[in-house]
Amino acid sequence: MKNNNIRIKDFKAIIIFVHVLLMSSCNTDETQTVATFDNLVINEEFSTDGNLDSSLWNIETGDGTAQGIPGWGNNELEYYTDRTENLSVENGYLLITARQESFNGSSYTSARIQTKNKFQTQFGRFEARMRLPNGQGMWPAFWLLGDDNNGTEIWPNIGEIDIMENRGQQPTTISGAVHGPGYSGGNSINKEFNFSDSRVDTDFHVYGVEWGENYINYYVDDVLYNQITPEDVTGEWVFNDRSFYIIINLAVGGDFVGNPNSETLFPQTMLIDYVKVYQQ
Repeated sequence: MKNNNIRIKDFKAIIIFVHVLLMSSCNTDETQTVATFDNLVINEEFSTDGNLDSSLWNIETGDGTAQGIPGWGNNELEYYTDRTENLSVENGYLLITARQESFNGSSYTSARIQTKNKFQTQFGRFEARMRLPNGQGMWPAFWLLGDDNNGTEIWPNIGEIDIMENRGQQPTTISGAVHGPGYSGGNSINKEFNFSDSRVDTDFHVYGVEWGENYINYYVDDVLYNQITPEDVTGEWVFNDRSFYIIINLAVGGDFVGNPNSETLFPQTMLIDYVKVYQQ
């Protein structure tokens, strides 16, 4: 049975000192900006079996070639499909499944969904409750991408907020990052969160950001573990001047995670319990 009671708490609009005792938390002398985002505007609980809400989600397909970025710009190995073998809604969960199979010139398949032109917003709290896959070469991600003004602007100038990324071979570690002009790819501004008594592939966790003017706070299960502000980036802060949309995907291989090896078992599934967005 689904547990819908777990969510990141709302906070009053104050400046506080957060003392977090867990590993990978903020230093206790860091000043944290925390705002109130308590108006629930997206509450996607995947409640209808077999149907992904097409009024909210787009399904992206291919290997990135049609988009002008073969390998999705990261040397990824998967071909994204809209087949139920890779993307399905069952028992109140969204399942994104990576498979090892020959498909349209690729050796792996998976799925990727996003909300471009259906839900885009500036600022808010974004969170998702997930259980991640396991194994070398698995790269699950929950992230936000800036609007490209109908293709007239390009990454990284449009900005990217990575709420959660995981290397499948590291089941006790996730990371969050921002990408922008001067701090993209391997030079992103990022920080890891390490679980001391849990795993991402056997347990569900809530991953979220609170994004306001001139700050992005990163959370895991109600724990604030990082804050990024304009003073932290090495280029232009591009997160105050445009709307962003949501992306959820499970990549196979790529620069961030490395390729699968002989010990990687397939299929591997990423389970999403819910996606919620709050605004002021």
